[in-house]
Amino acid sequence: MKLTYIFHSGFALETENCMLVFDYWLDPAHVIDGLLKCDKPMYVFASHFHEDHFNRDIFTWKSIKPDITYLLSKDILKHRRARRDEADAWLAKGGSWQDRHIHATAAGSNDSGVSWVVQTEGKTLFHAGDLNNWYARFLTDDYTGGTIYSPEFGMEIDPEKEEKRYLGELKDIRKLTAGFDLVMFPIDGRIGNGYTRGARQFIDRFRVGLLVPMHFVASGFQSASRMKEFADAKGVEFWCIKKEGESIER
Repeated sequence: MKLTYIFHSGFALETENCMLVFDYWLDPAHVIDGLLKCDKPMYVFASHFHEDHFNRDIFTWKSIKPDITYLLSKDILKHRRARRDEADAWLAKGGSWQDRHIHATAAGSNDSGVSWVVQTEGKTLFHAGDLNNWYARFLTDDYTGGTIYSPEFGMEIDPEKEEKRYLGELKDIRKLTAGFDLVMFPIDGRIGNGYTRGARQFIDRFRVGLLVPMHFVASGFQSASRMKEFADAKGVEFWCIKKEGESIER
């Protein structure tokens, strides 16, 4: 398999028989231009409606490459970002779709939309979408419970409750599988202190072959690589991405 980093949470995975594209937003290295020339069938995933995970440009690709299957989260339809006839499958948590190349299951998220569990050619892959422990910075040693006002969100946050929601989603995913060959997961420095906490909790609960950071654009490539020491300690391979358009083969 060949995995290519497109941008933010966007990746392309080429296998022997097909191509998978996850959460396309922008493409500064022009990765998609080359993919559309590939003669393998393409599956395009979007985990939720946020503009940094879903771009309507994906629908224009079909005029160049007819053999594209669109597997989209139902919340995209709910927020009227696309028409019902534009996707081959609209999936909410627990929904699945398969053909001769892939089996895709929509797992949960503690944010918008879904995360993805995909099986293809004997491998099991995970794309987290916006599943993460987003309020980890509030879970400091002196936190004693209750809500905390967040100026960023303009609301009271119960970080302990939010963490339980996140861990609950991991528990549900664990019912689907105990391990993944490849995991694409947010390592977002904007969370603040403890921004690797969600990823660390994930690799504590699943066998992971290769852990790949995403959603780190605002805080930079170096911030994402902070996760490597924690992955190394667990014996999990970690990809330190250095630029858009970079690829890794396994």
